[in-house]
Amino acid sequence: MSHALQQLWPPFGLLIECGSLSLSPVRDSDLPDLVTLAHEGIHDSAAMPFDFPWTAGTPDEVRLRLLQFHWGRRSAMTPVSWQLESTVRFEGEIVGCQGITTSDYLVTRTGETGSWLGAKHHGRGIGTLMRQTLCAFMFDHLDASEVTSAAFTDNPASLAVSRKVGYRENGLVRRRRREGEMALSQQLTLTTETLNRSDQELRVTGVPQLREFLGLESV
Repeated sequence: MSHALQQLWPPFGLLIECGSLSLSPVRDSDLPDLVTLAHEGIHDSAAMPFDFPWTAGTPDEVRLRLLQFHWGRRSAMTPVSWQLESTVRFEGEIVGCQGITTSDYLVTRTGETGSWLGAKHHGRGIGTLMRQTLCAFMFDHLDASEVTSAAFTDNPASLAVSRKVGYRENGLVRRRRREGEMALSQQLTLTTETLNRSDQELRVTGVPQLREFLGLESV
């Protein structure tokens, strides 16, 4: 008896849509386009917006890190600790990734968002919409009490998106960014009351199967 892949791995059945934007868990078939986007550039070469500098190095190093990251996070996904990484499409084109990382979610009901967007798609409002969409999904469908995020203080674009979405500042943390480099990370917190939602309808499929997979139907 054959099974559809989403029956074997329920996260693959999830589809989140808002206007012309969609989020769906990263599949292997998405990876070539994501690698191409990363090679084309995500940020200025002199900057580093990520805690782990995965975009630094040769094209082969970047490719390998991206592939291993997605394969590793998928294989480690359990109700106790999970990271949901979604391919972002805008008007049908793959433009980046939007993720959320949780720990003890059945108790804490919180997770931290992280994302990246191909540089050629910056300045179109996509970064704001993809964060709004994921956060609305977390509150409306996965029972989140809060969503957190963070950005280095020298990353004004990311901080501007956070303000638009409704995150509130929640202190500074000193982080090691690149070898021997310390950077200040602005911590951010969002609740359903502070979320600035998109005026476009949120449409979601595949939620019951995902909730069961994440243990949300047994608590």
